[in-house]
Amino acid sequence: MRALAQFVMRGPLQASGVAAVTTAIPLLFWIGAAVVGLVFLRLGISQGLNIALWALLPAFGWAVFGSDPTALAVLLQVMLMASVLRATLSWERTLLGGSFLAIVMGLLLPMLYPGLMDELVRAGVSFYEQYNAEVARSLGSDLEIAIRDTMNASMAGSYLAVAVGMTMLARWWQSTLYNPGGFRKEFHNFRLSPTVAVVLAATMAVGPFLGLNPMLLGWVAGTPMFLAGVALVHGIAGRKKLSAHWLGAFYVALVLLGPSLMILLVVLAFVDSWLDIRGRLKPAGPAE
Repeated sequence: MRALAQFVMRGPLQASGVAAVTTAIPLLFWIGAAVVGLVFLRLGISQGLNIALWALLPAFGWAVFGSDPTALAVLLQVMLMASVLRATLSWERTLLGGSFLAIVMGLLLPMLYPGLMDELVRAGVSFYEQYNAEVARSLGSDLEIAIRDTMNASMAGSYLAVAVGMTMLARWWQSTLYNPGGFRKEFHNFRLSPTVAVVLAATMAVGPFLGLNPMLLGWVAGTPMFLAGVALVHGIAGRKKLSAHWLGAFYVALVLLGPSLMILLVVLAFVDSWLDIRGRLKPAGPAE
């Protein structure tokens, strides 16, 4: 991946070519988004837009003619988050920008792709009626509404998750090429401010009572808090100079425990925003 980043940064021709080709190829759109993010971070919005144009063309093609907005949605979010990160050097504001755009996409998807949403809902209803008929009968007409909300939130949320990952990859590329260790330090120190943590927690708790899609709110408000929790784990491991095996075990536990550990990380991120857990830990000494 480092070699790819070096090739991309040789010039606009290389960057444009990689961004366009990878975006046009199914399942490789994420590379194009990361390439555009790297150019935005390193060279700024003006030059970034020149490269992004070549990725936007195939992305629009997939969105319009292929009825698949994935590449376009991820690319737009990466462009926004990379621009915010370059301007503010704040991962908090970067993630909030991505979450805001995810909400907009969640609202637009049913209007722009009604056929796609209807097809997904029909598949979901058919699945429940076939494999969990009792639940389907108990929900009645509410089943379709619940599945529609789930599909909408899953699409918008997955776009956000991929876009965040590609923005982080672009930042890691930039750090590797021009500022070794910079991304590691940046991520280890990432912590939400108390105000933002309260707003995000309140959004997840109060939003459903206002008639908003609870799963969509969970994605857009939970993603920054979840990443802050992951950053807390990395920050503690770095501060205590723990080996990579500890982080490996953490990610294995994250896969095995799934939502339970994710909720715990969200809670820890909220607590950390007020208490600064890393700042209270004594750094590991030479003996450790």
